[in-house]
Amino acid sequence: MPLSGNRLAAPLSITDVLHAGLERRPDDVALISAASRWTWDELEARTNNLAANLLALGLRPSERVASLMPNRAGLLIHYIACMKAGLVAVPLNYRYMPLEIDHALAVSGASILFAHTEREQDLAVSKFARRLPKGLISYGAHDSSGPRFEELIEPVASHQRLLTPGPGEAAFIFFTSGSTGPAKGVTHSFESLGWMFASTAAAFGFATNDVVLPGSSISHLGGFIFSFSALAVGARVVVARTFDSDEMLPLLRDDRPTVLCMLPAALLHLIRDHGATREDFKSLRICRCGSDKVPAELEREFTALTGLVIDEGYGMTEVGLATLNPPSGNIKMGSVGPPVPGFVLSIRDESGKEVPTGSEGRLWIKTRSTTAGYWNNPVATDAVFRDGWLDSGDLMKADADGYLWFCGRKKQIIVHDGSNICPQEVEGALLEHPAVDNAGVVGVHDLVHGENVRAYVTLKQGIKRPTAQELIRFARTRVGYKAPEEIEFLQQMPLNPTGKVDRVTLKRIAEQRHATTTSV
Repeated sequence: MPLSGNRLAAPLSITDVLHAGLERRPDDVALISAASRWTWDELEARTNNLAANLLALGLRPSERVASLMPNRAGLLIHYIACMKAGLVAVPLNYRYMPLEIDHALAVSGASILFAHTEREQDLAVSKFARRLPKGLISYGAHDSSGPRFEELIEPVASHQRLLTPGPGEAAFIFFTSGSTGPAKGVTHSFESLGWMFASTAAAFGFATNDVVLPGSSISHLGGFIFSFSALAVGARVVVARTFDSDEMLPLLRDDRPTVLCMLPAALLHLIRDHGATREDFKSLRICRCGSDKVPAELEREFTALTGLVIDEGYGMTEVGLATLNPPSGNIKMGSVGPPVPGFVLSIRDESGKEVPTGSEGRLWIKTRSTTAGYWNNPVATDAVFRDGWLDSGDLMKADADGYLWFCGRKKQIIVHDGSNICPQEVEGALLEHPAVDNAGVVGVHDLVHGENVRAYVTLKQGIKRPTAQELIRFARTRVGYKAPEEIEFLQQMPLNPTGKVDRVTLKRIAEQRHATTTSV
């Protein structure tokens, strides 16, 4: 039998996402960062100004507005303005290199880009960023020749009517890496996001007295839905500009969040900081950790320091948060929890048949928050859907209580510090080196980063042999943070029957070496 969460009565509002806070306490602080504080009334005024000013730039509902921004309160203001104006927001990973920026801009067909001034050099070498139909909106620039965010949130020169978009209209495009090929644009409608916010708010039990600190990027779906699910019910949100202890500890001490959401690597660094004390975490009622598998060592150290238990969950960009240990119920350490409200989950074998309780299988998902598909990519969309179900490609098992346990990724994505890395992209960068004959890339488990990137390389004869560090530096200039941390040289690359690099064998080699190194 499929596993089902509680039923949801209705989606939360997207175009009027500030309504609950405005109705209850308009003069209270709604949004906090280390640099600014915004009341509900101020947020309403600034987002209305920005929405109208975006339309005054010549943008029209359904046009795509990309953003290349670090975590800032201004980014949430930008998102709300896009919702109100009926524009399609396209958040880009702030770690993107110029080629990745160009890919996302080309796929989405963005008309304009909202970008932090510190990315000027990368945008200068981008093929598309300087040729967008409506240009660039700068953030933090004092001498920009184009429109500045700081000006656009001020009152409008002339009134622009804001029209309510239809529920099925596209609202956001989030880019995520697949197991093969370039990143795809996961499209969410106003309706699917409304159901997603309702589901997440119900799963966490968000209330108006909550203070939510999403310690992860709000350009990714996780930080995004935690922020907006809280705002939609009238809870306060704290925006962390970075996720190191120098930023996070003062926010914990000064703003006393009740809910903390972090990636395992960042949380591990935070609790290992010598300045962190149990008192710093005393205001929390829940600490959600996910995106990467939560290591047992992190669970032990977190509980020893804080007296709390990490609440692990599971989600996907295509559906949002799908499982969570119930904050007011039984939290099973190591489990990602049961289905959250609004979700139906099924664990199946390769033939599509449900497996018995306790058996491992592929996780299939049905929910009203499911993506509308991959932007302008019907082939990729059709590949993951069947009869209203989405095939996650991830391996799970369920226990007798309906709690799910993550068993691994069927896909070959490497998840490093919460960012998805496609092995083929890293291999392509290495293959550009004149001495490299073949390359295979896999992820290896790491306590701090989730997974590290390890590359296996064979070299051409008759060419000067590069060192591993030289190849790492070479790859870093092409793919940035996705470059391998380790490189091993092989005499012969293992190939599968179709002649492709056999990553299964490479993964086995990597795991054997990791086990040997760990035991030593």
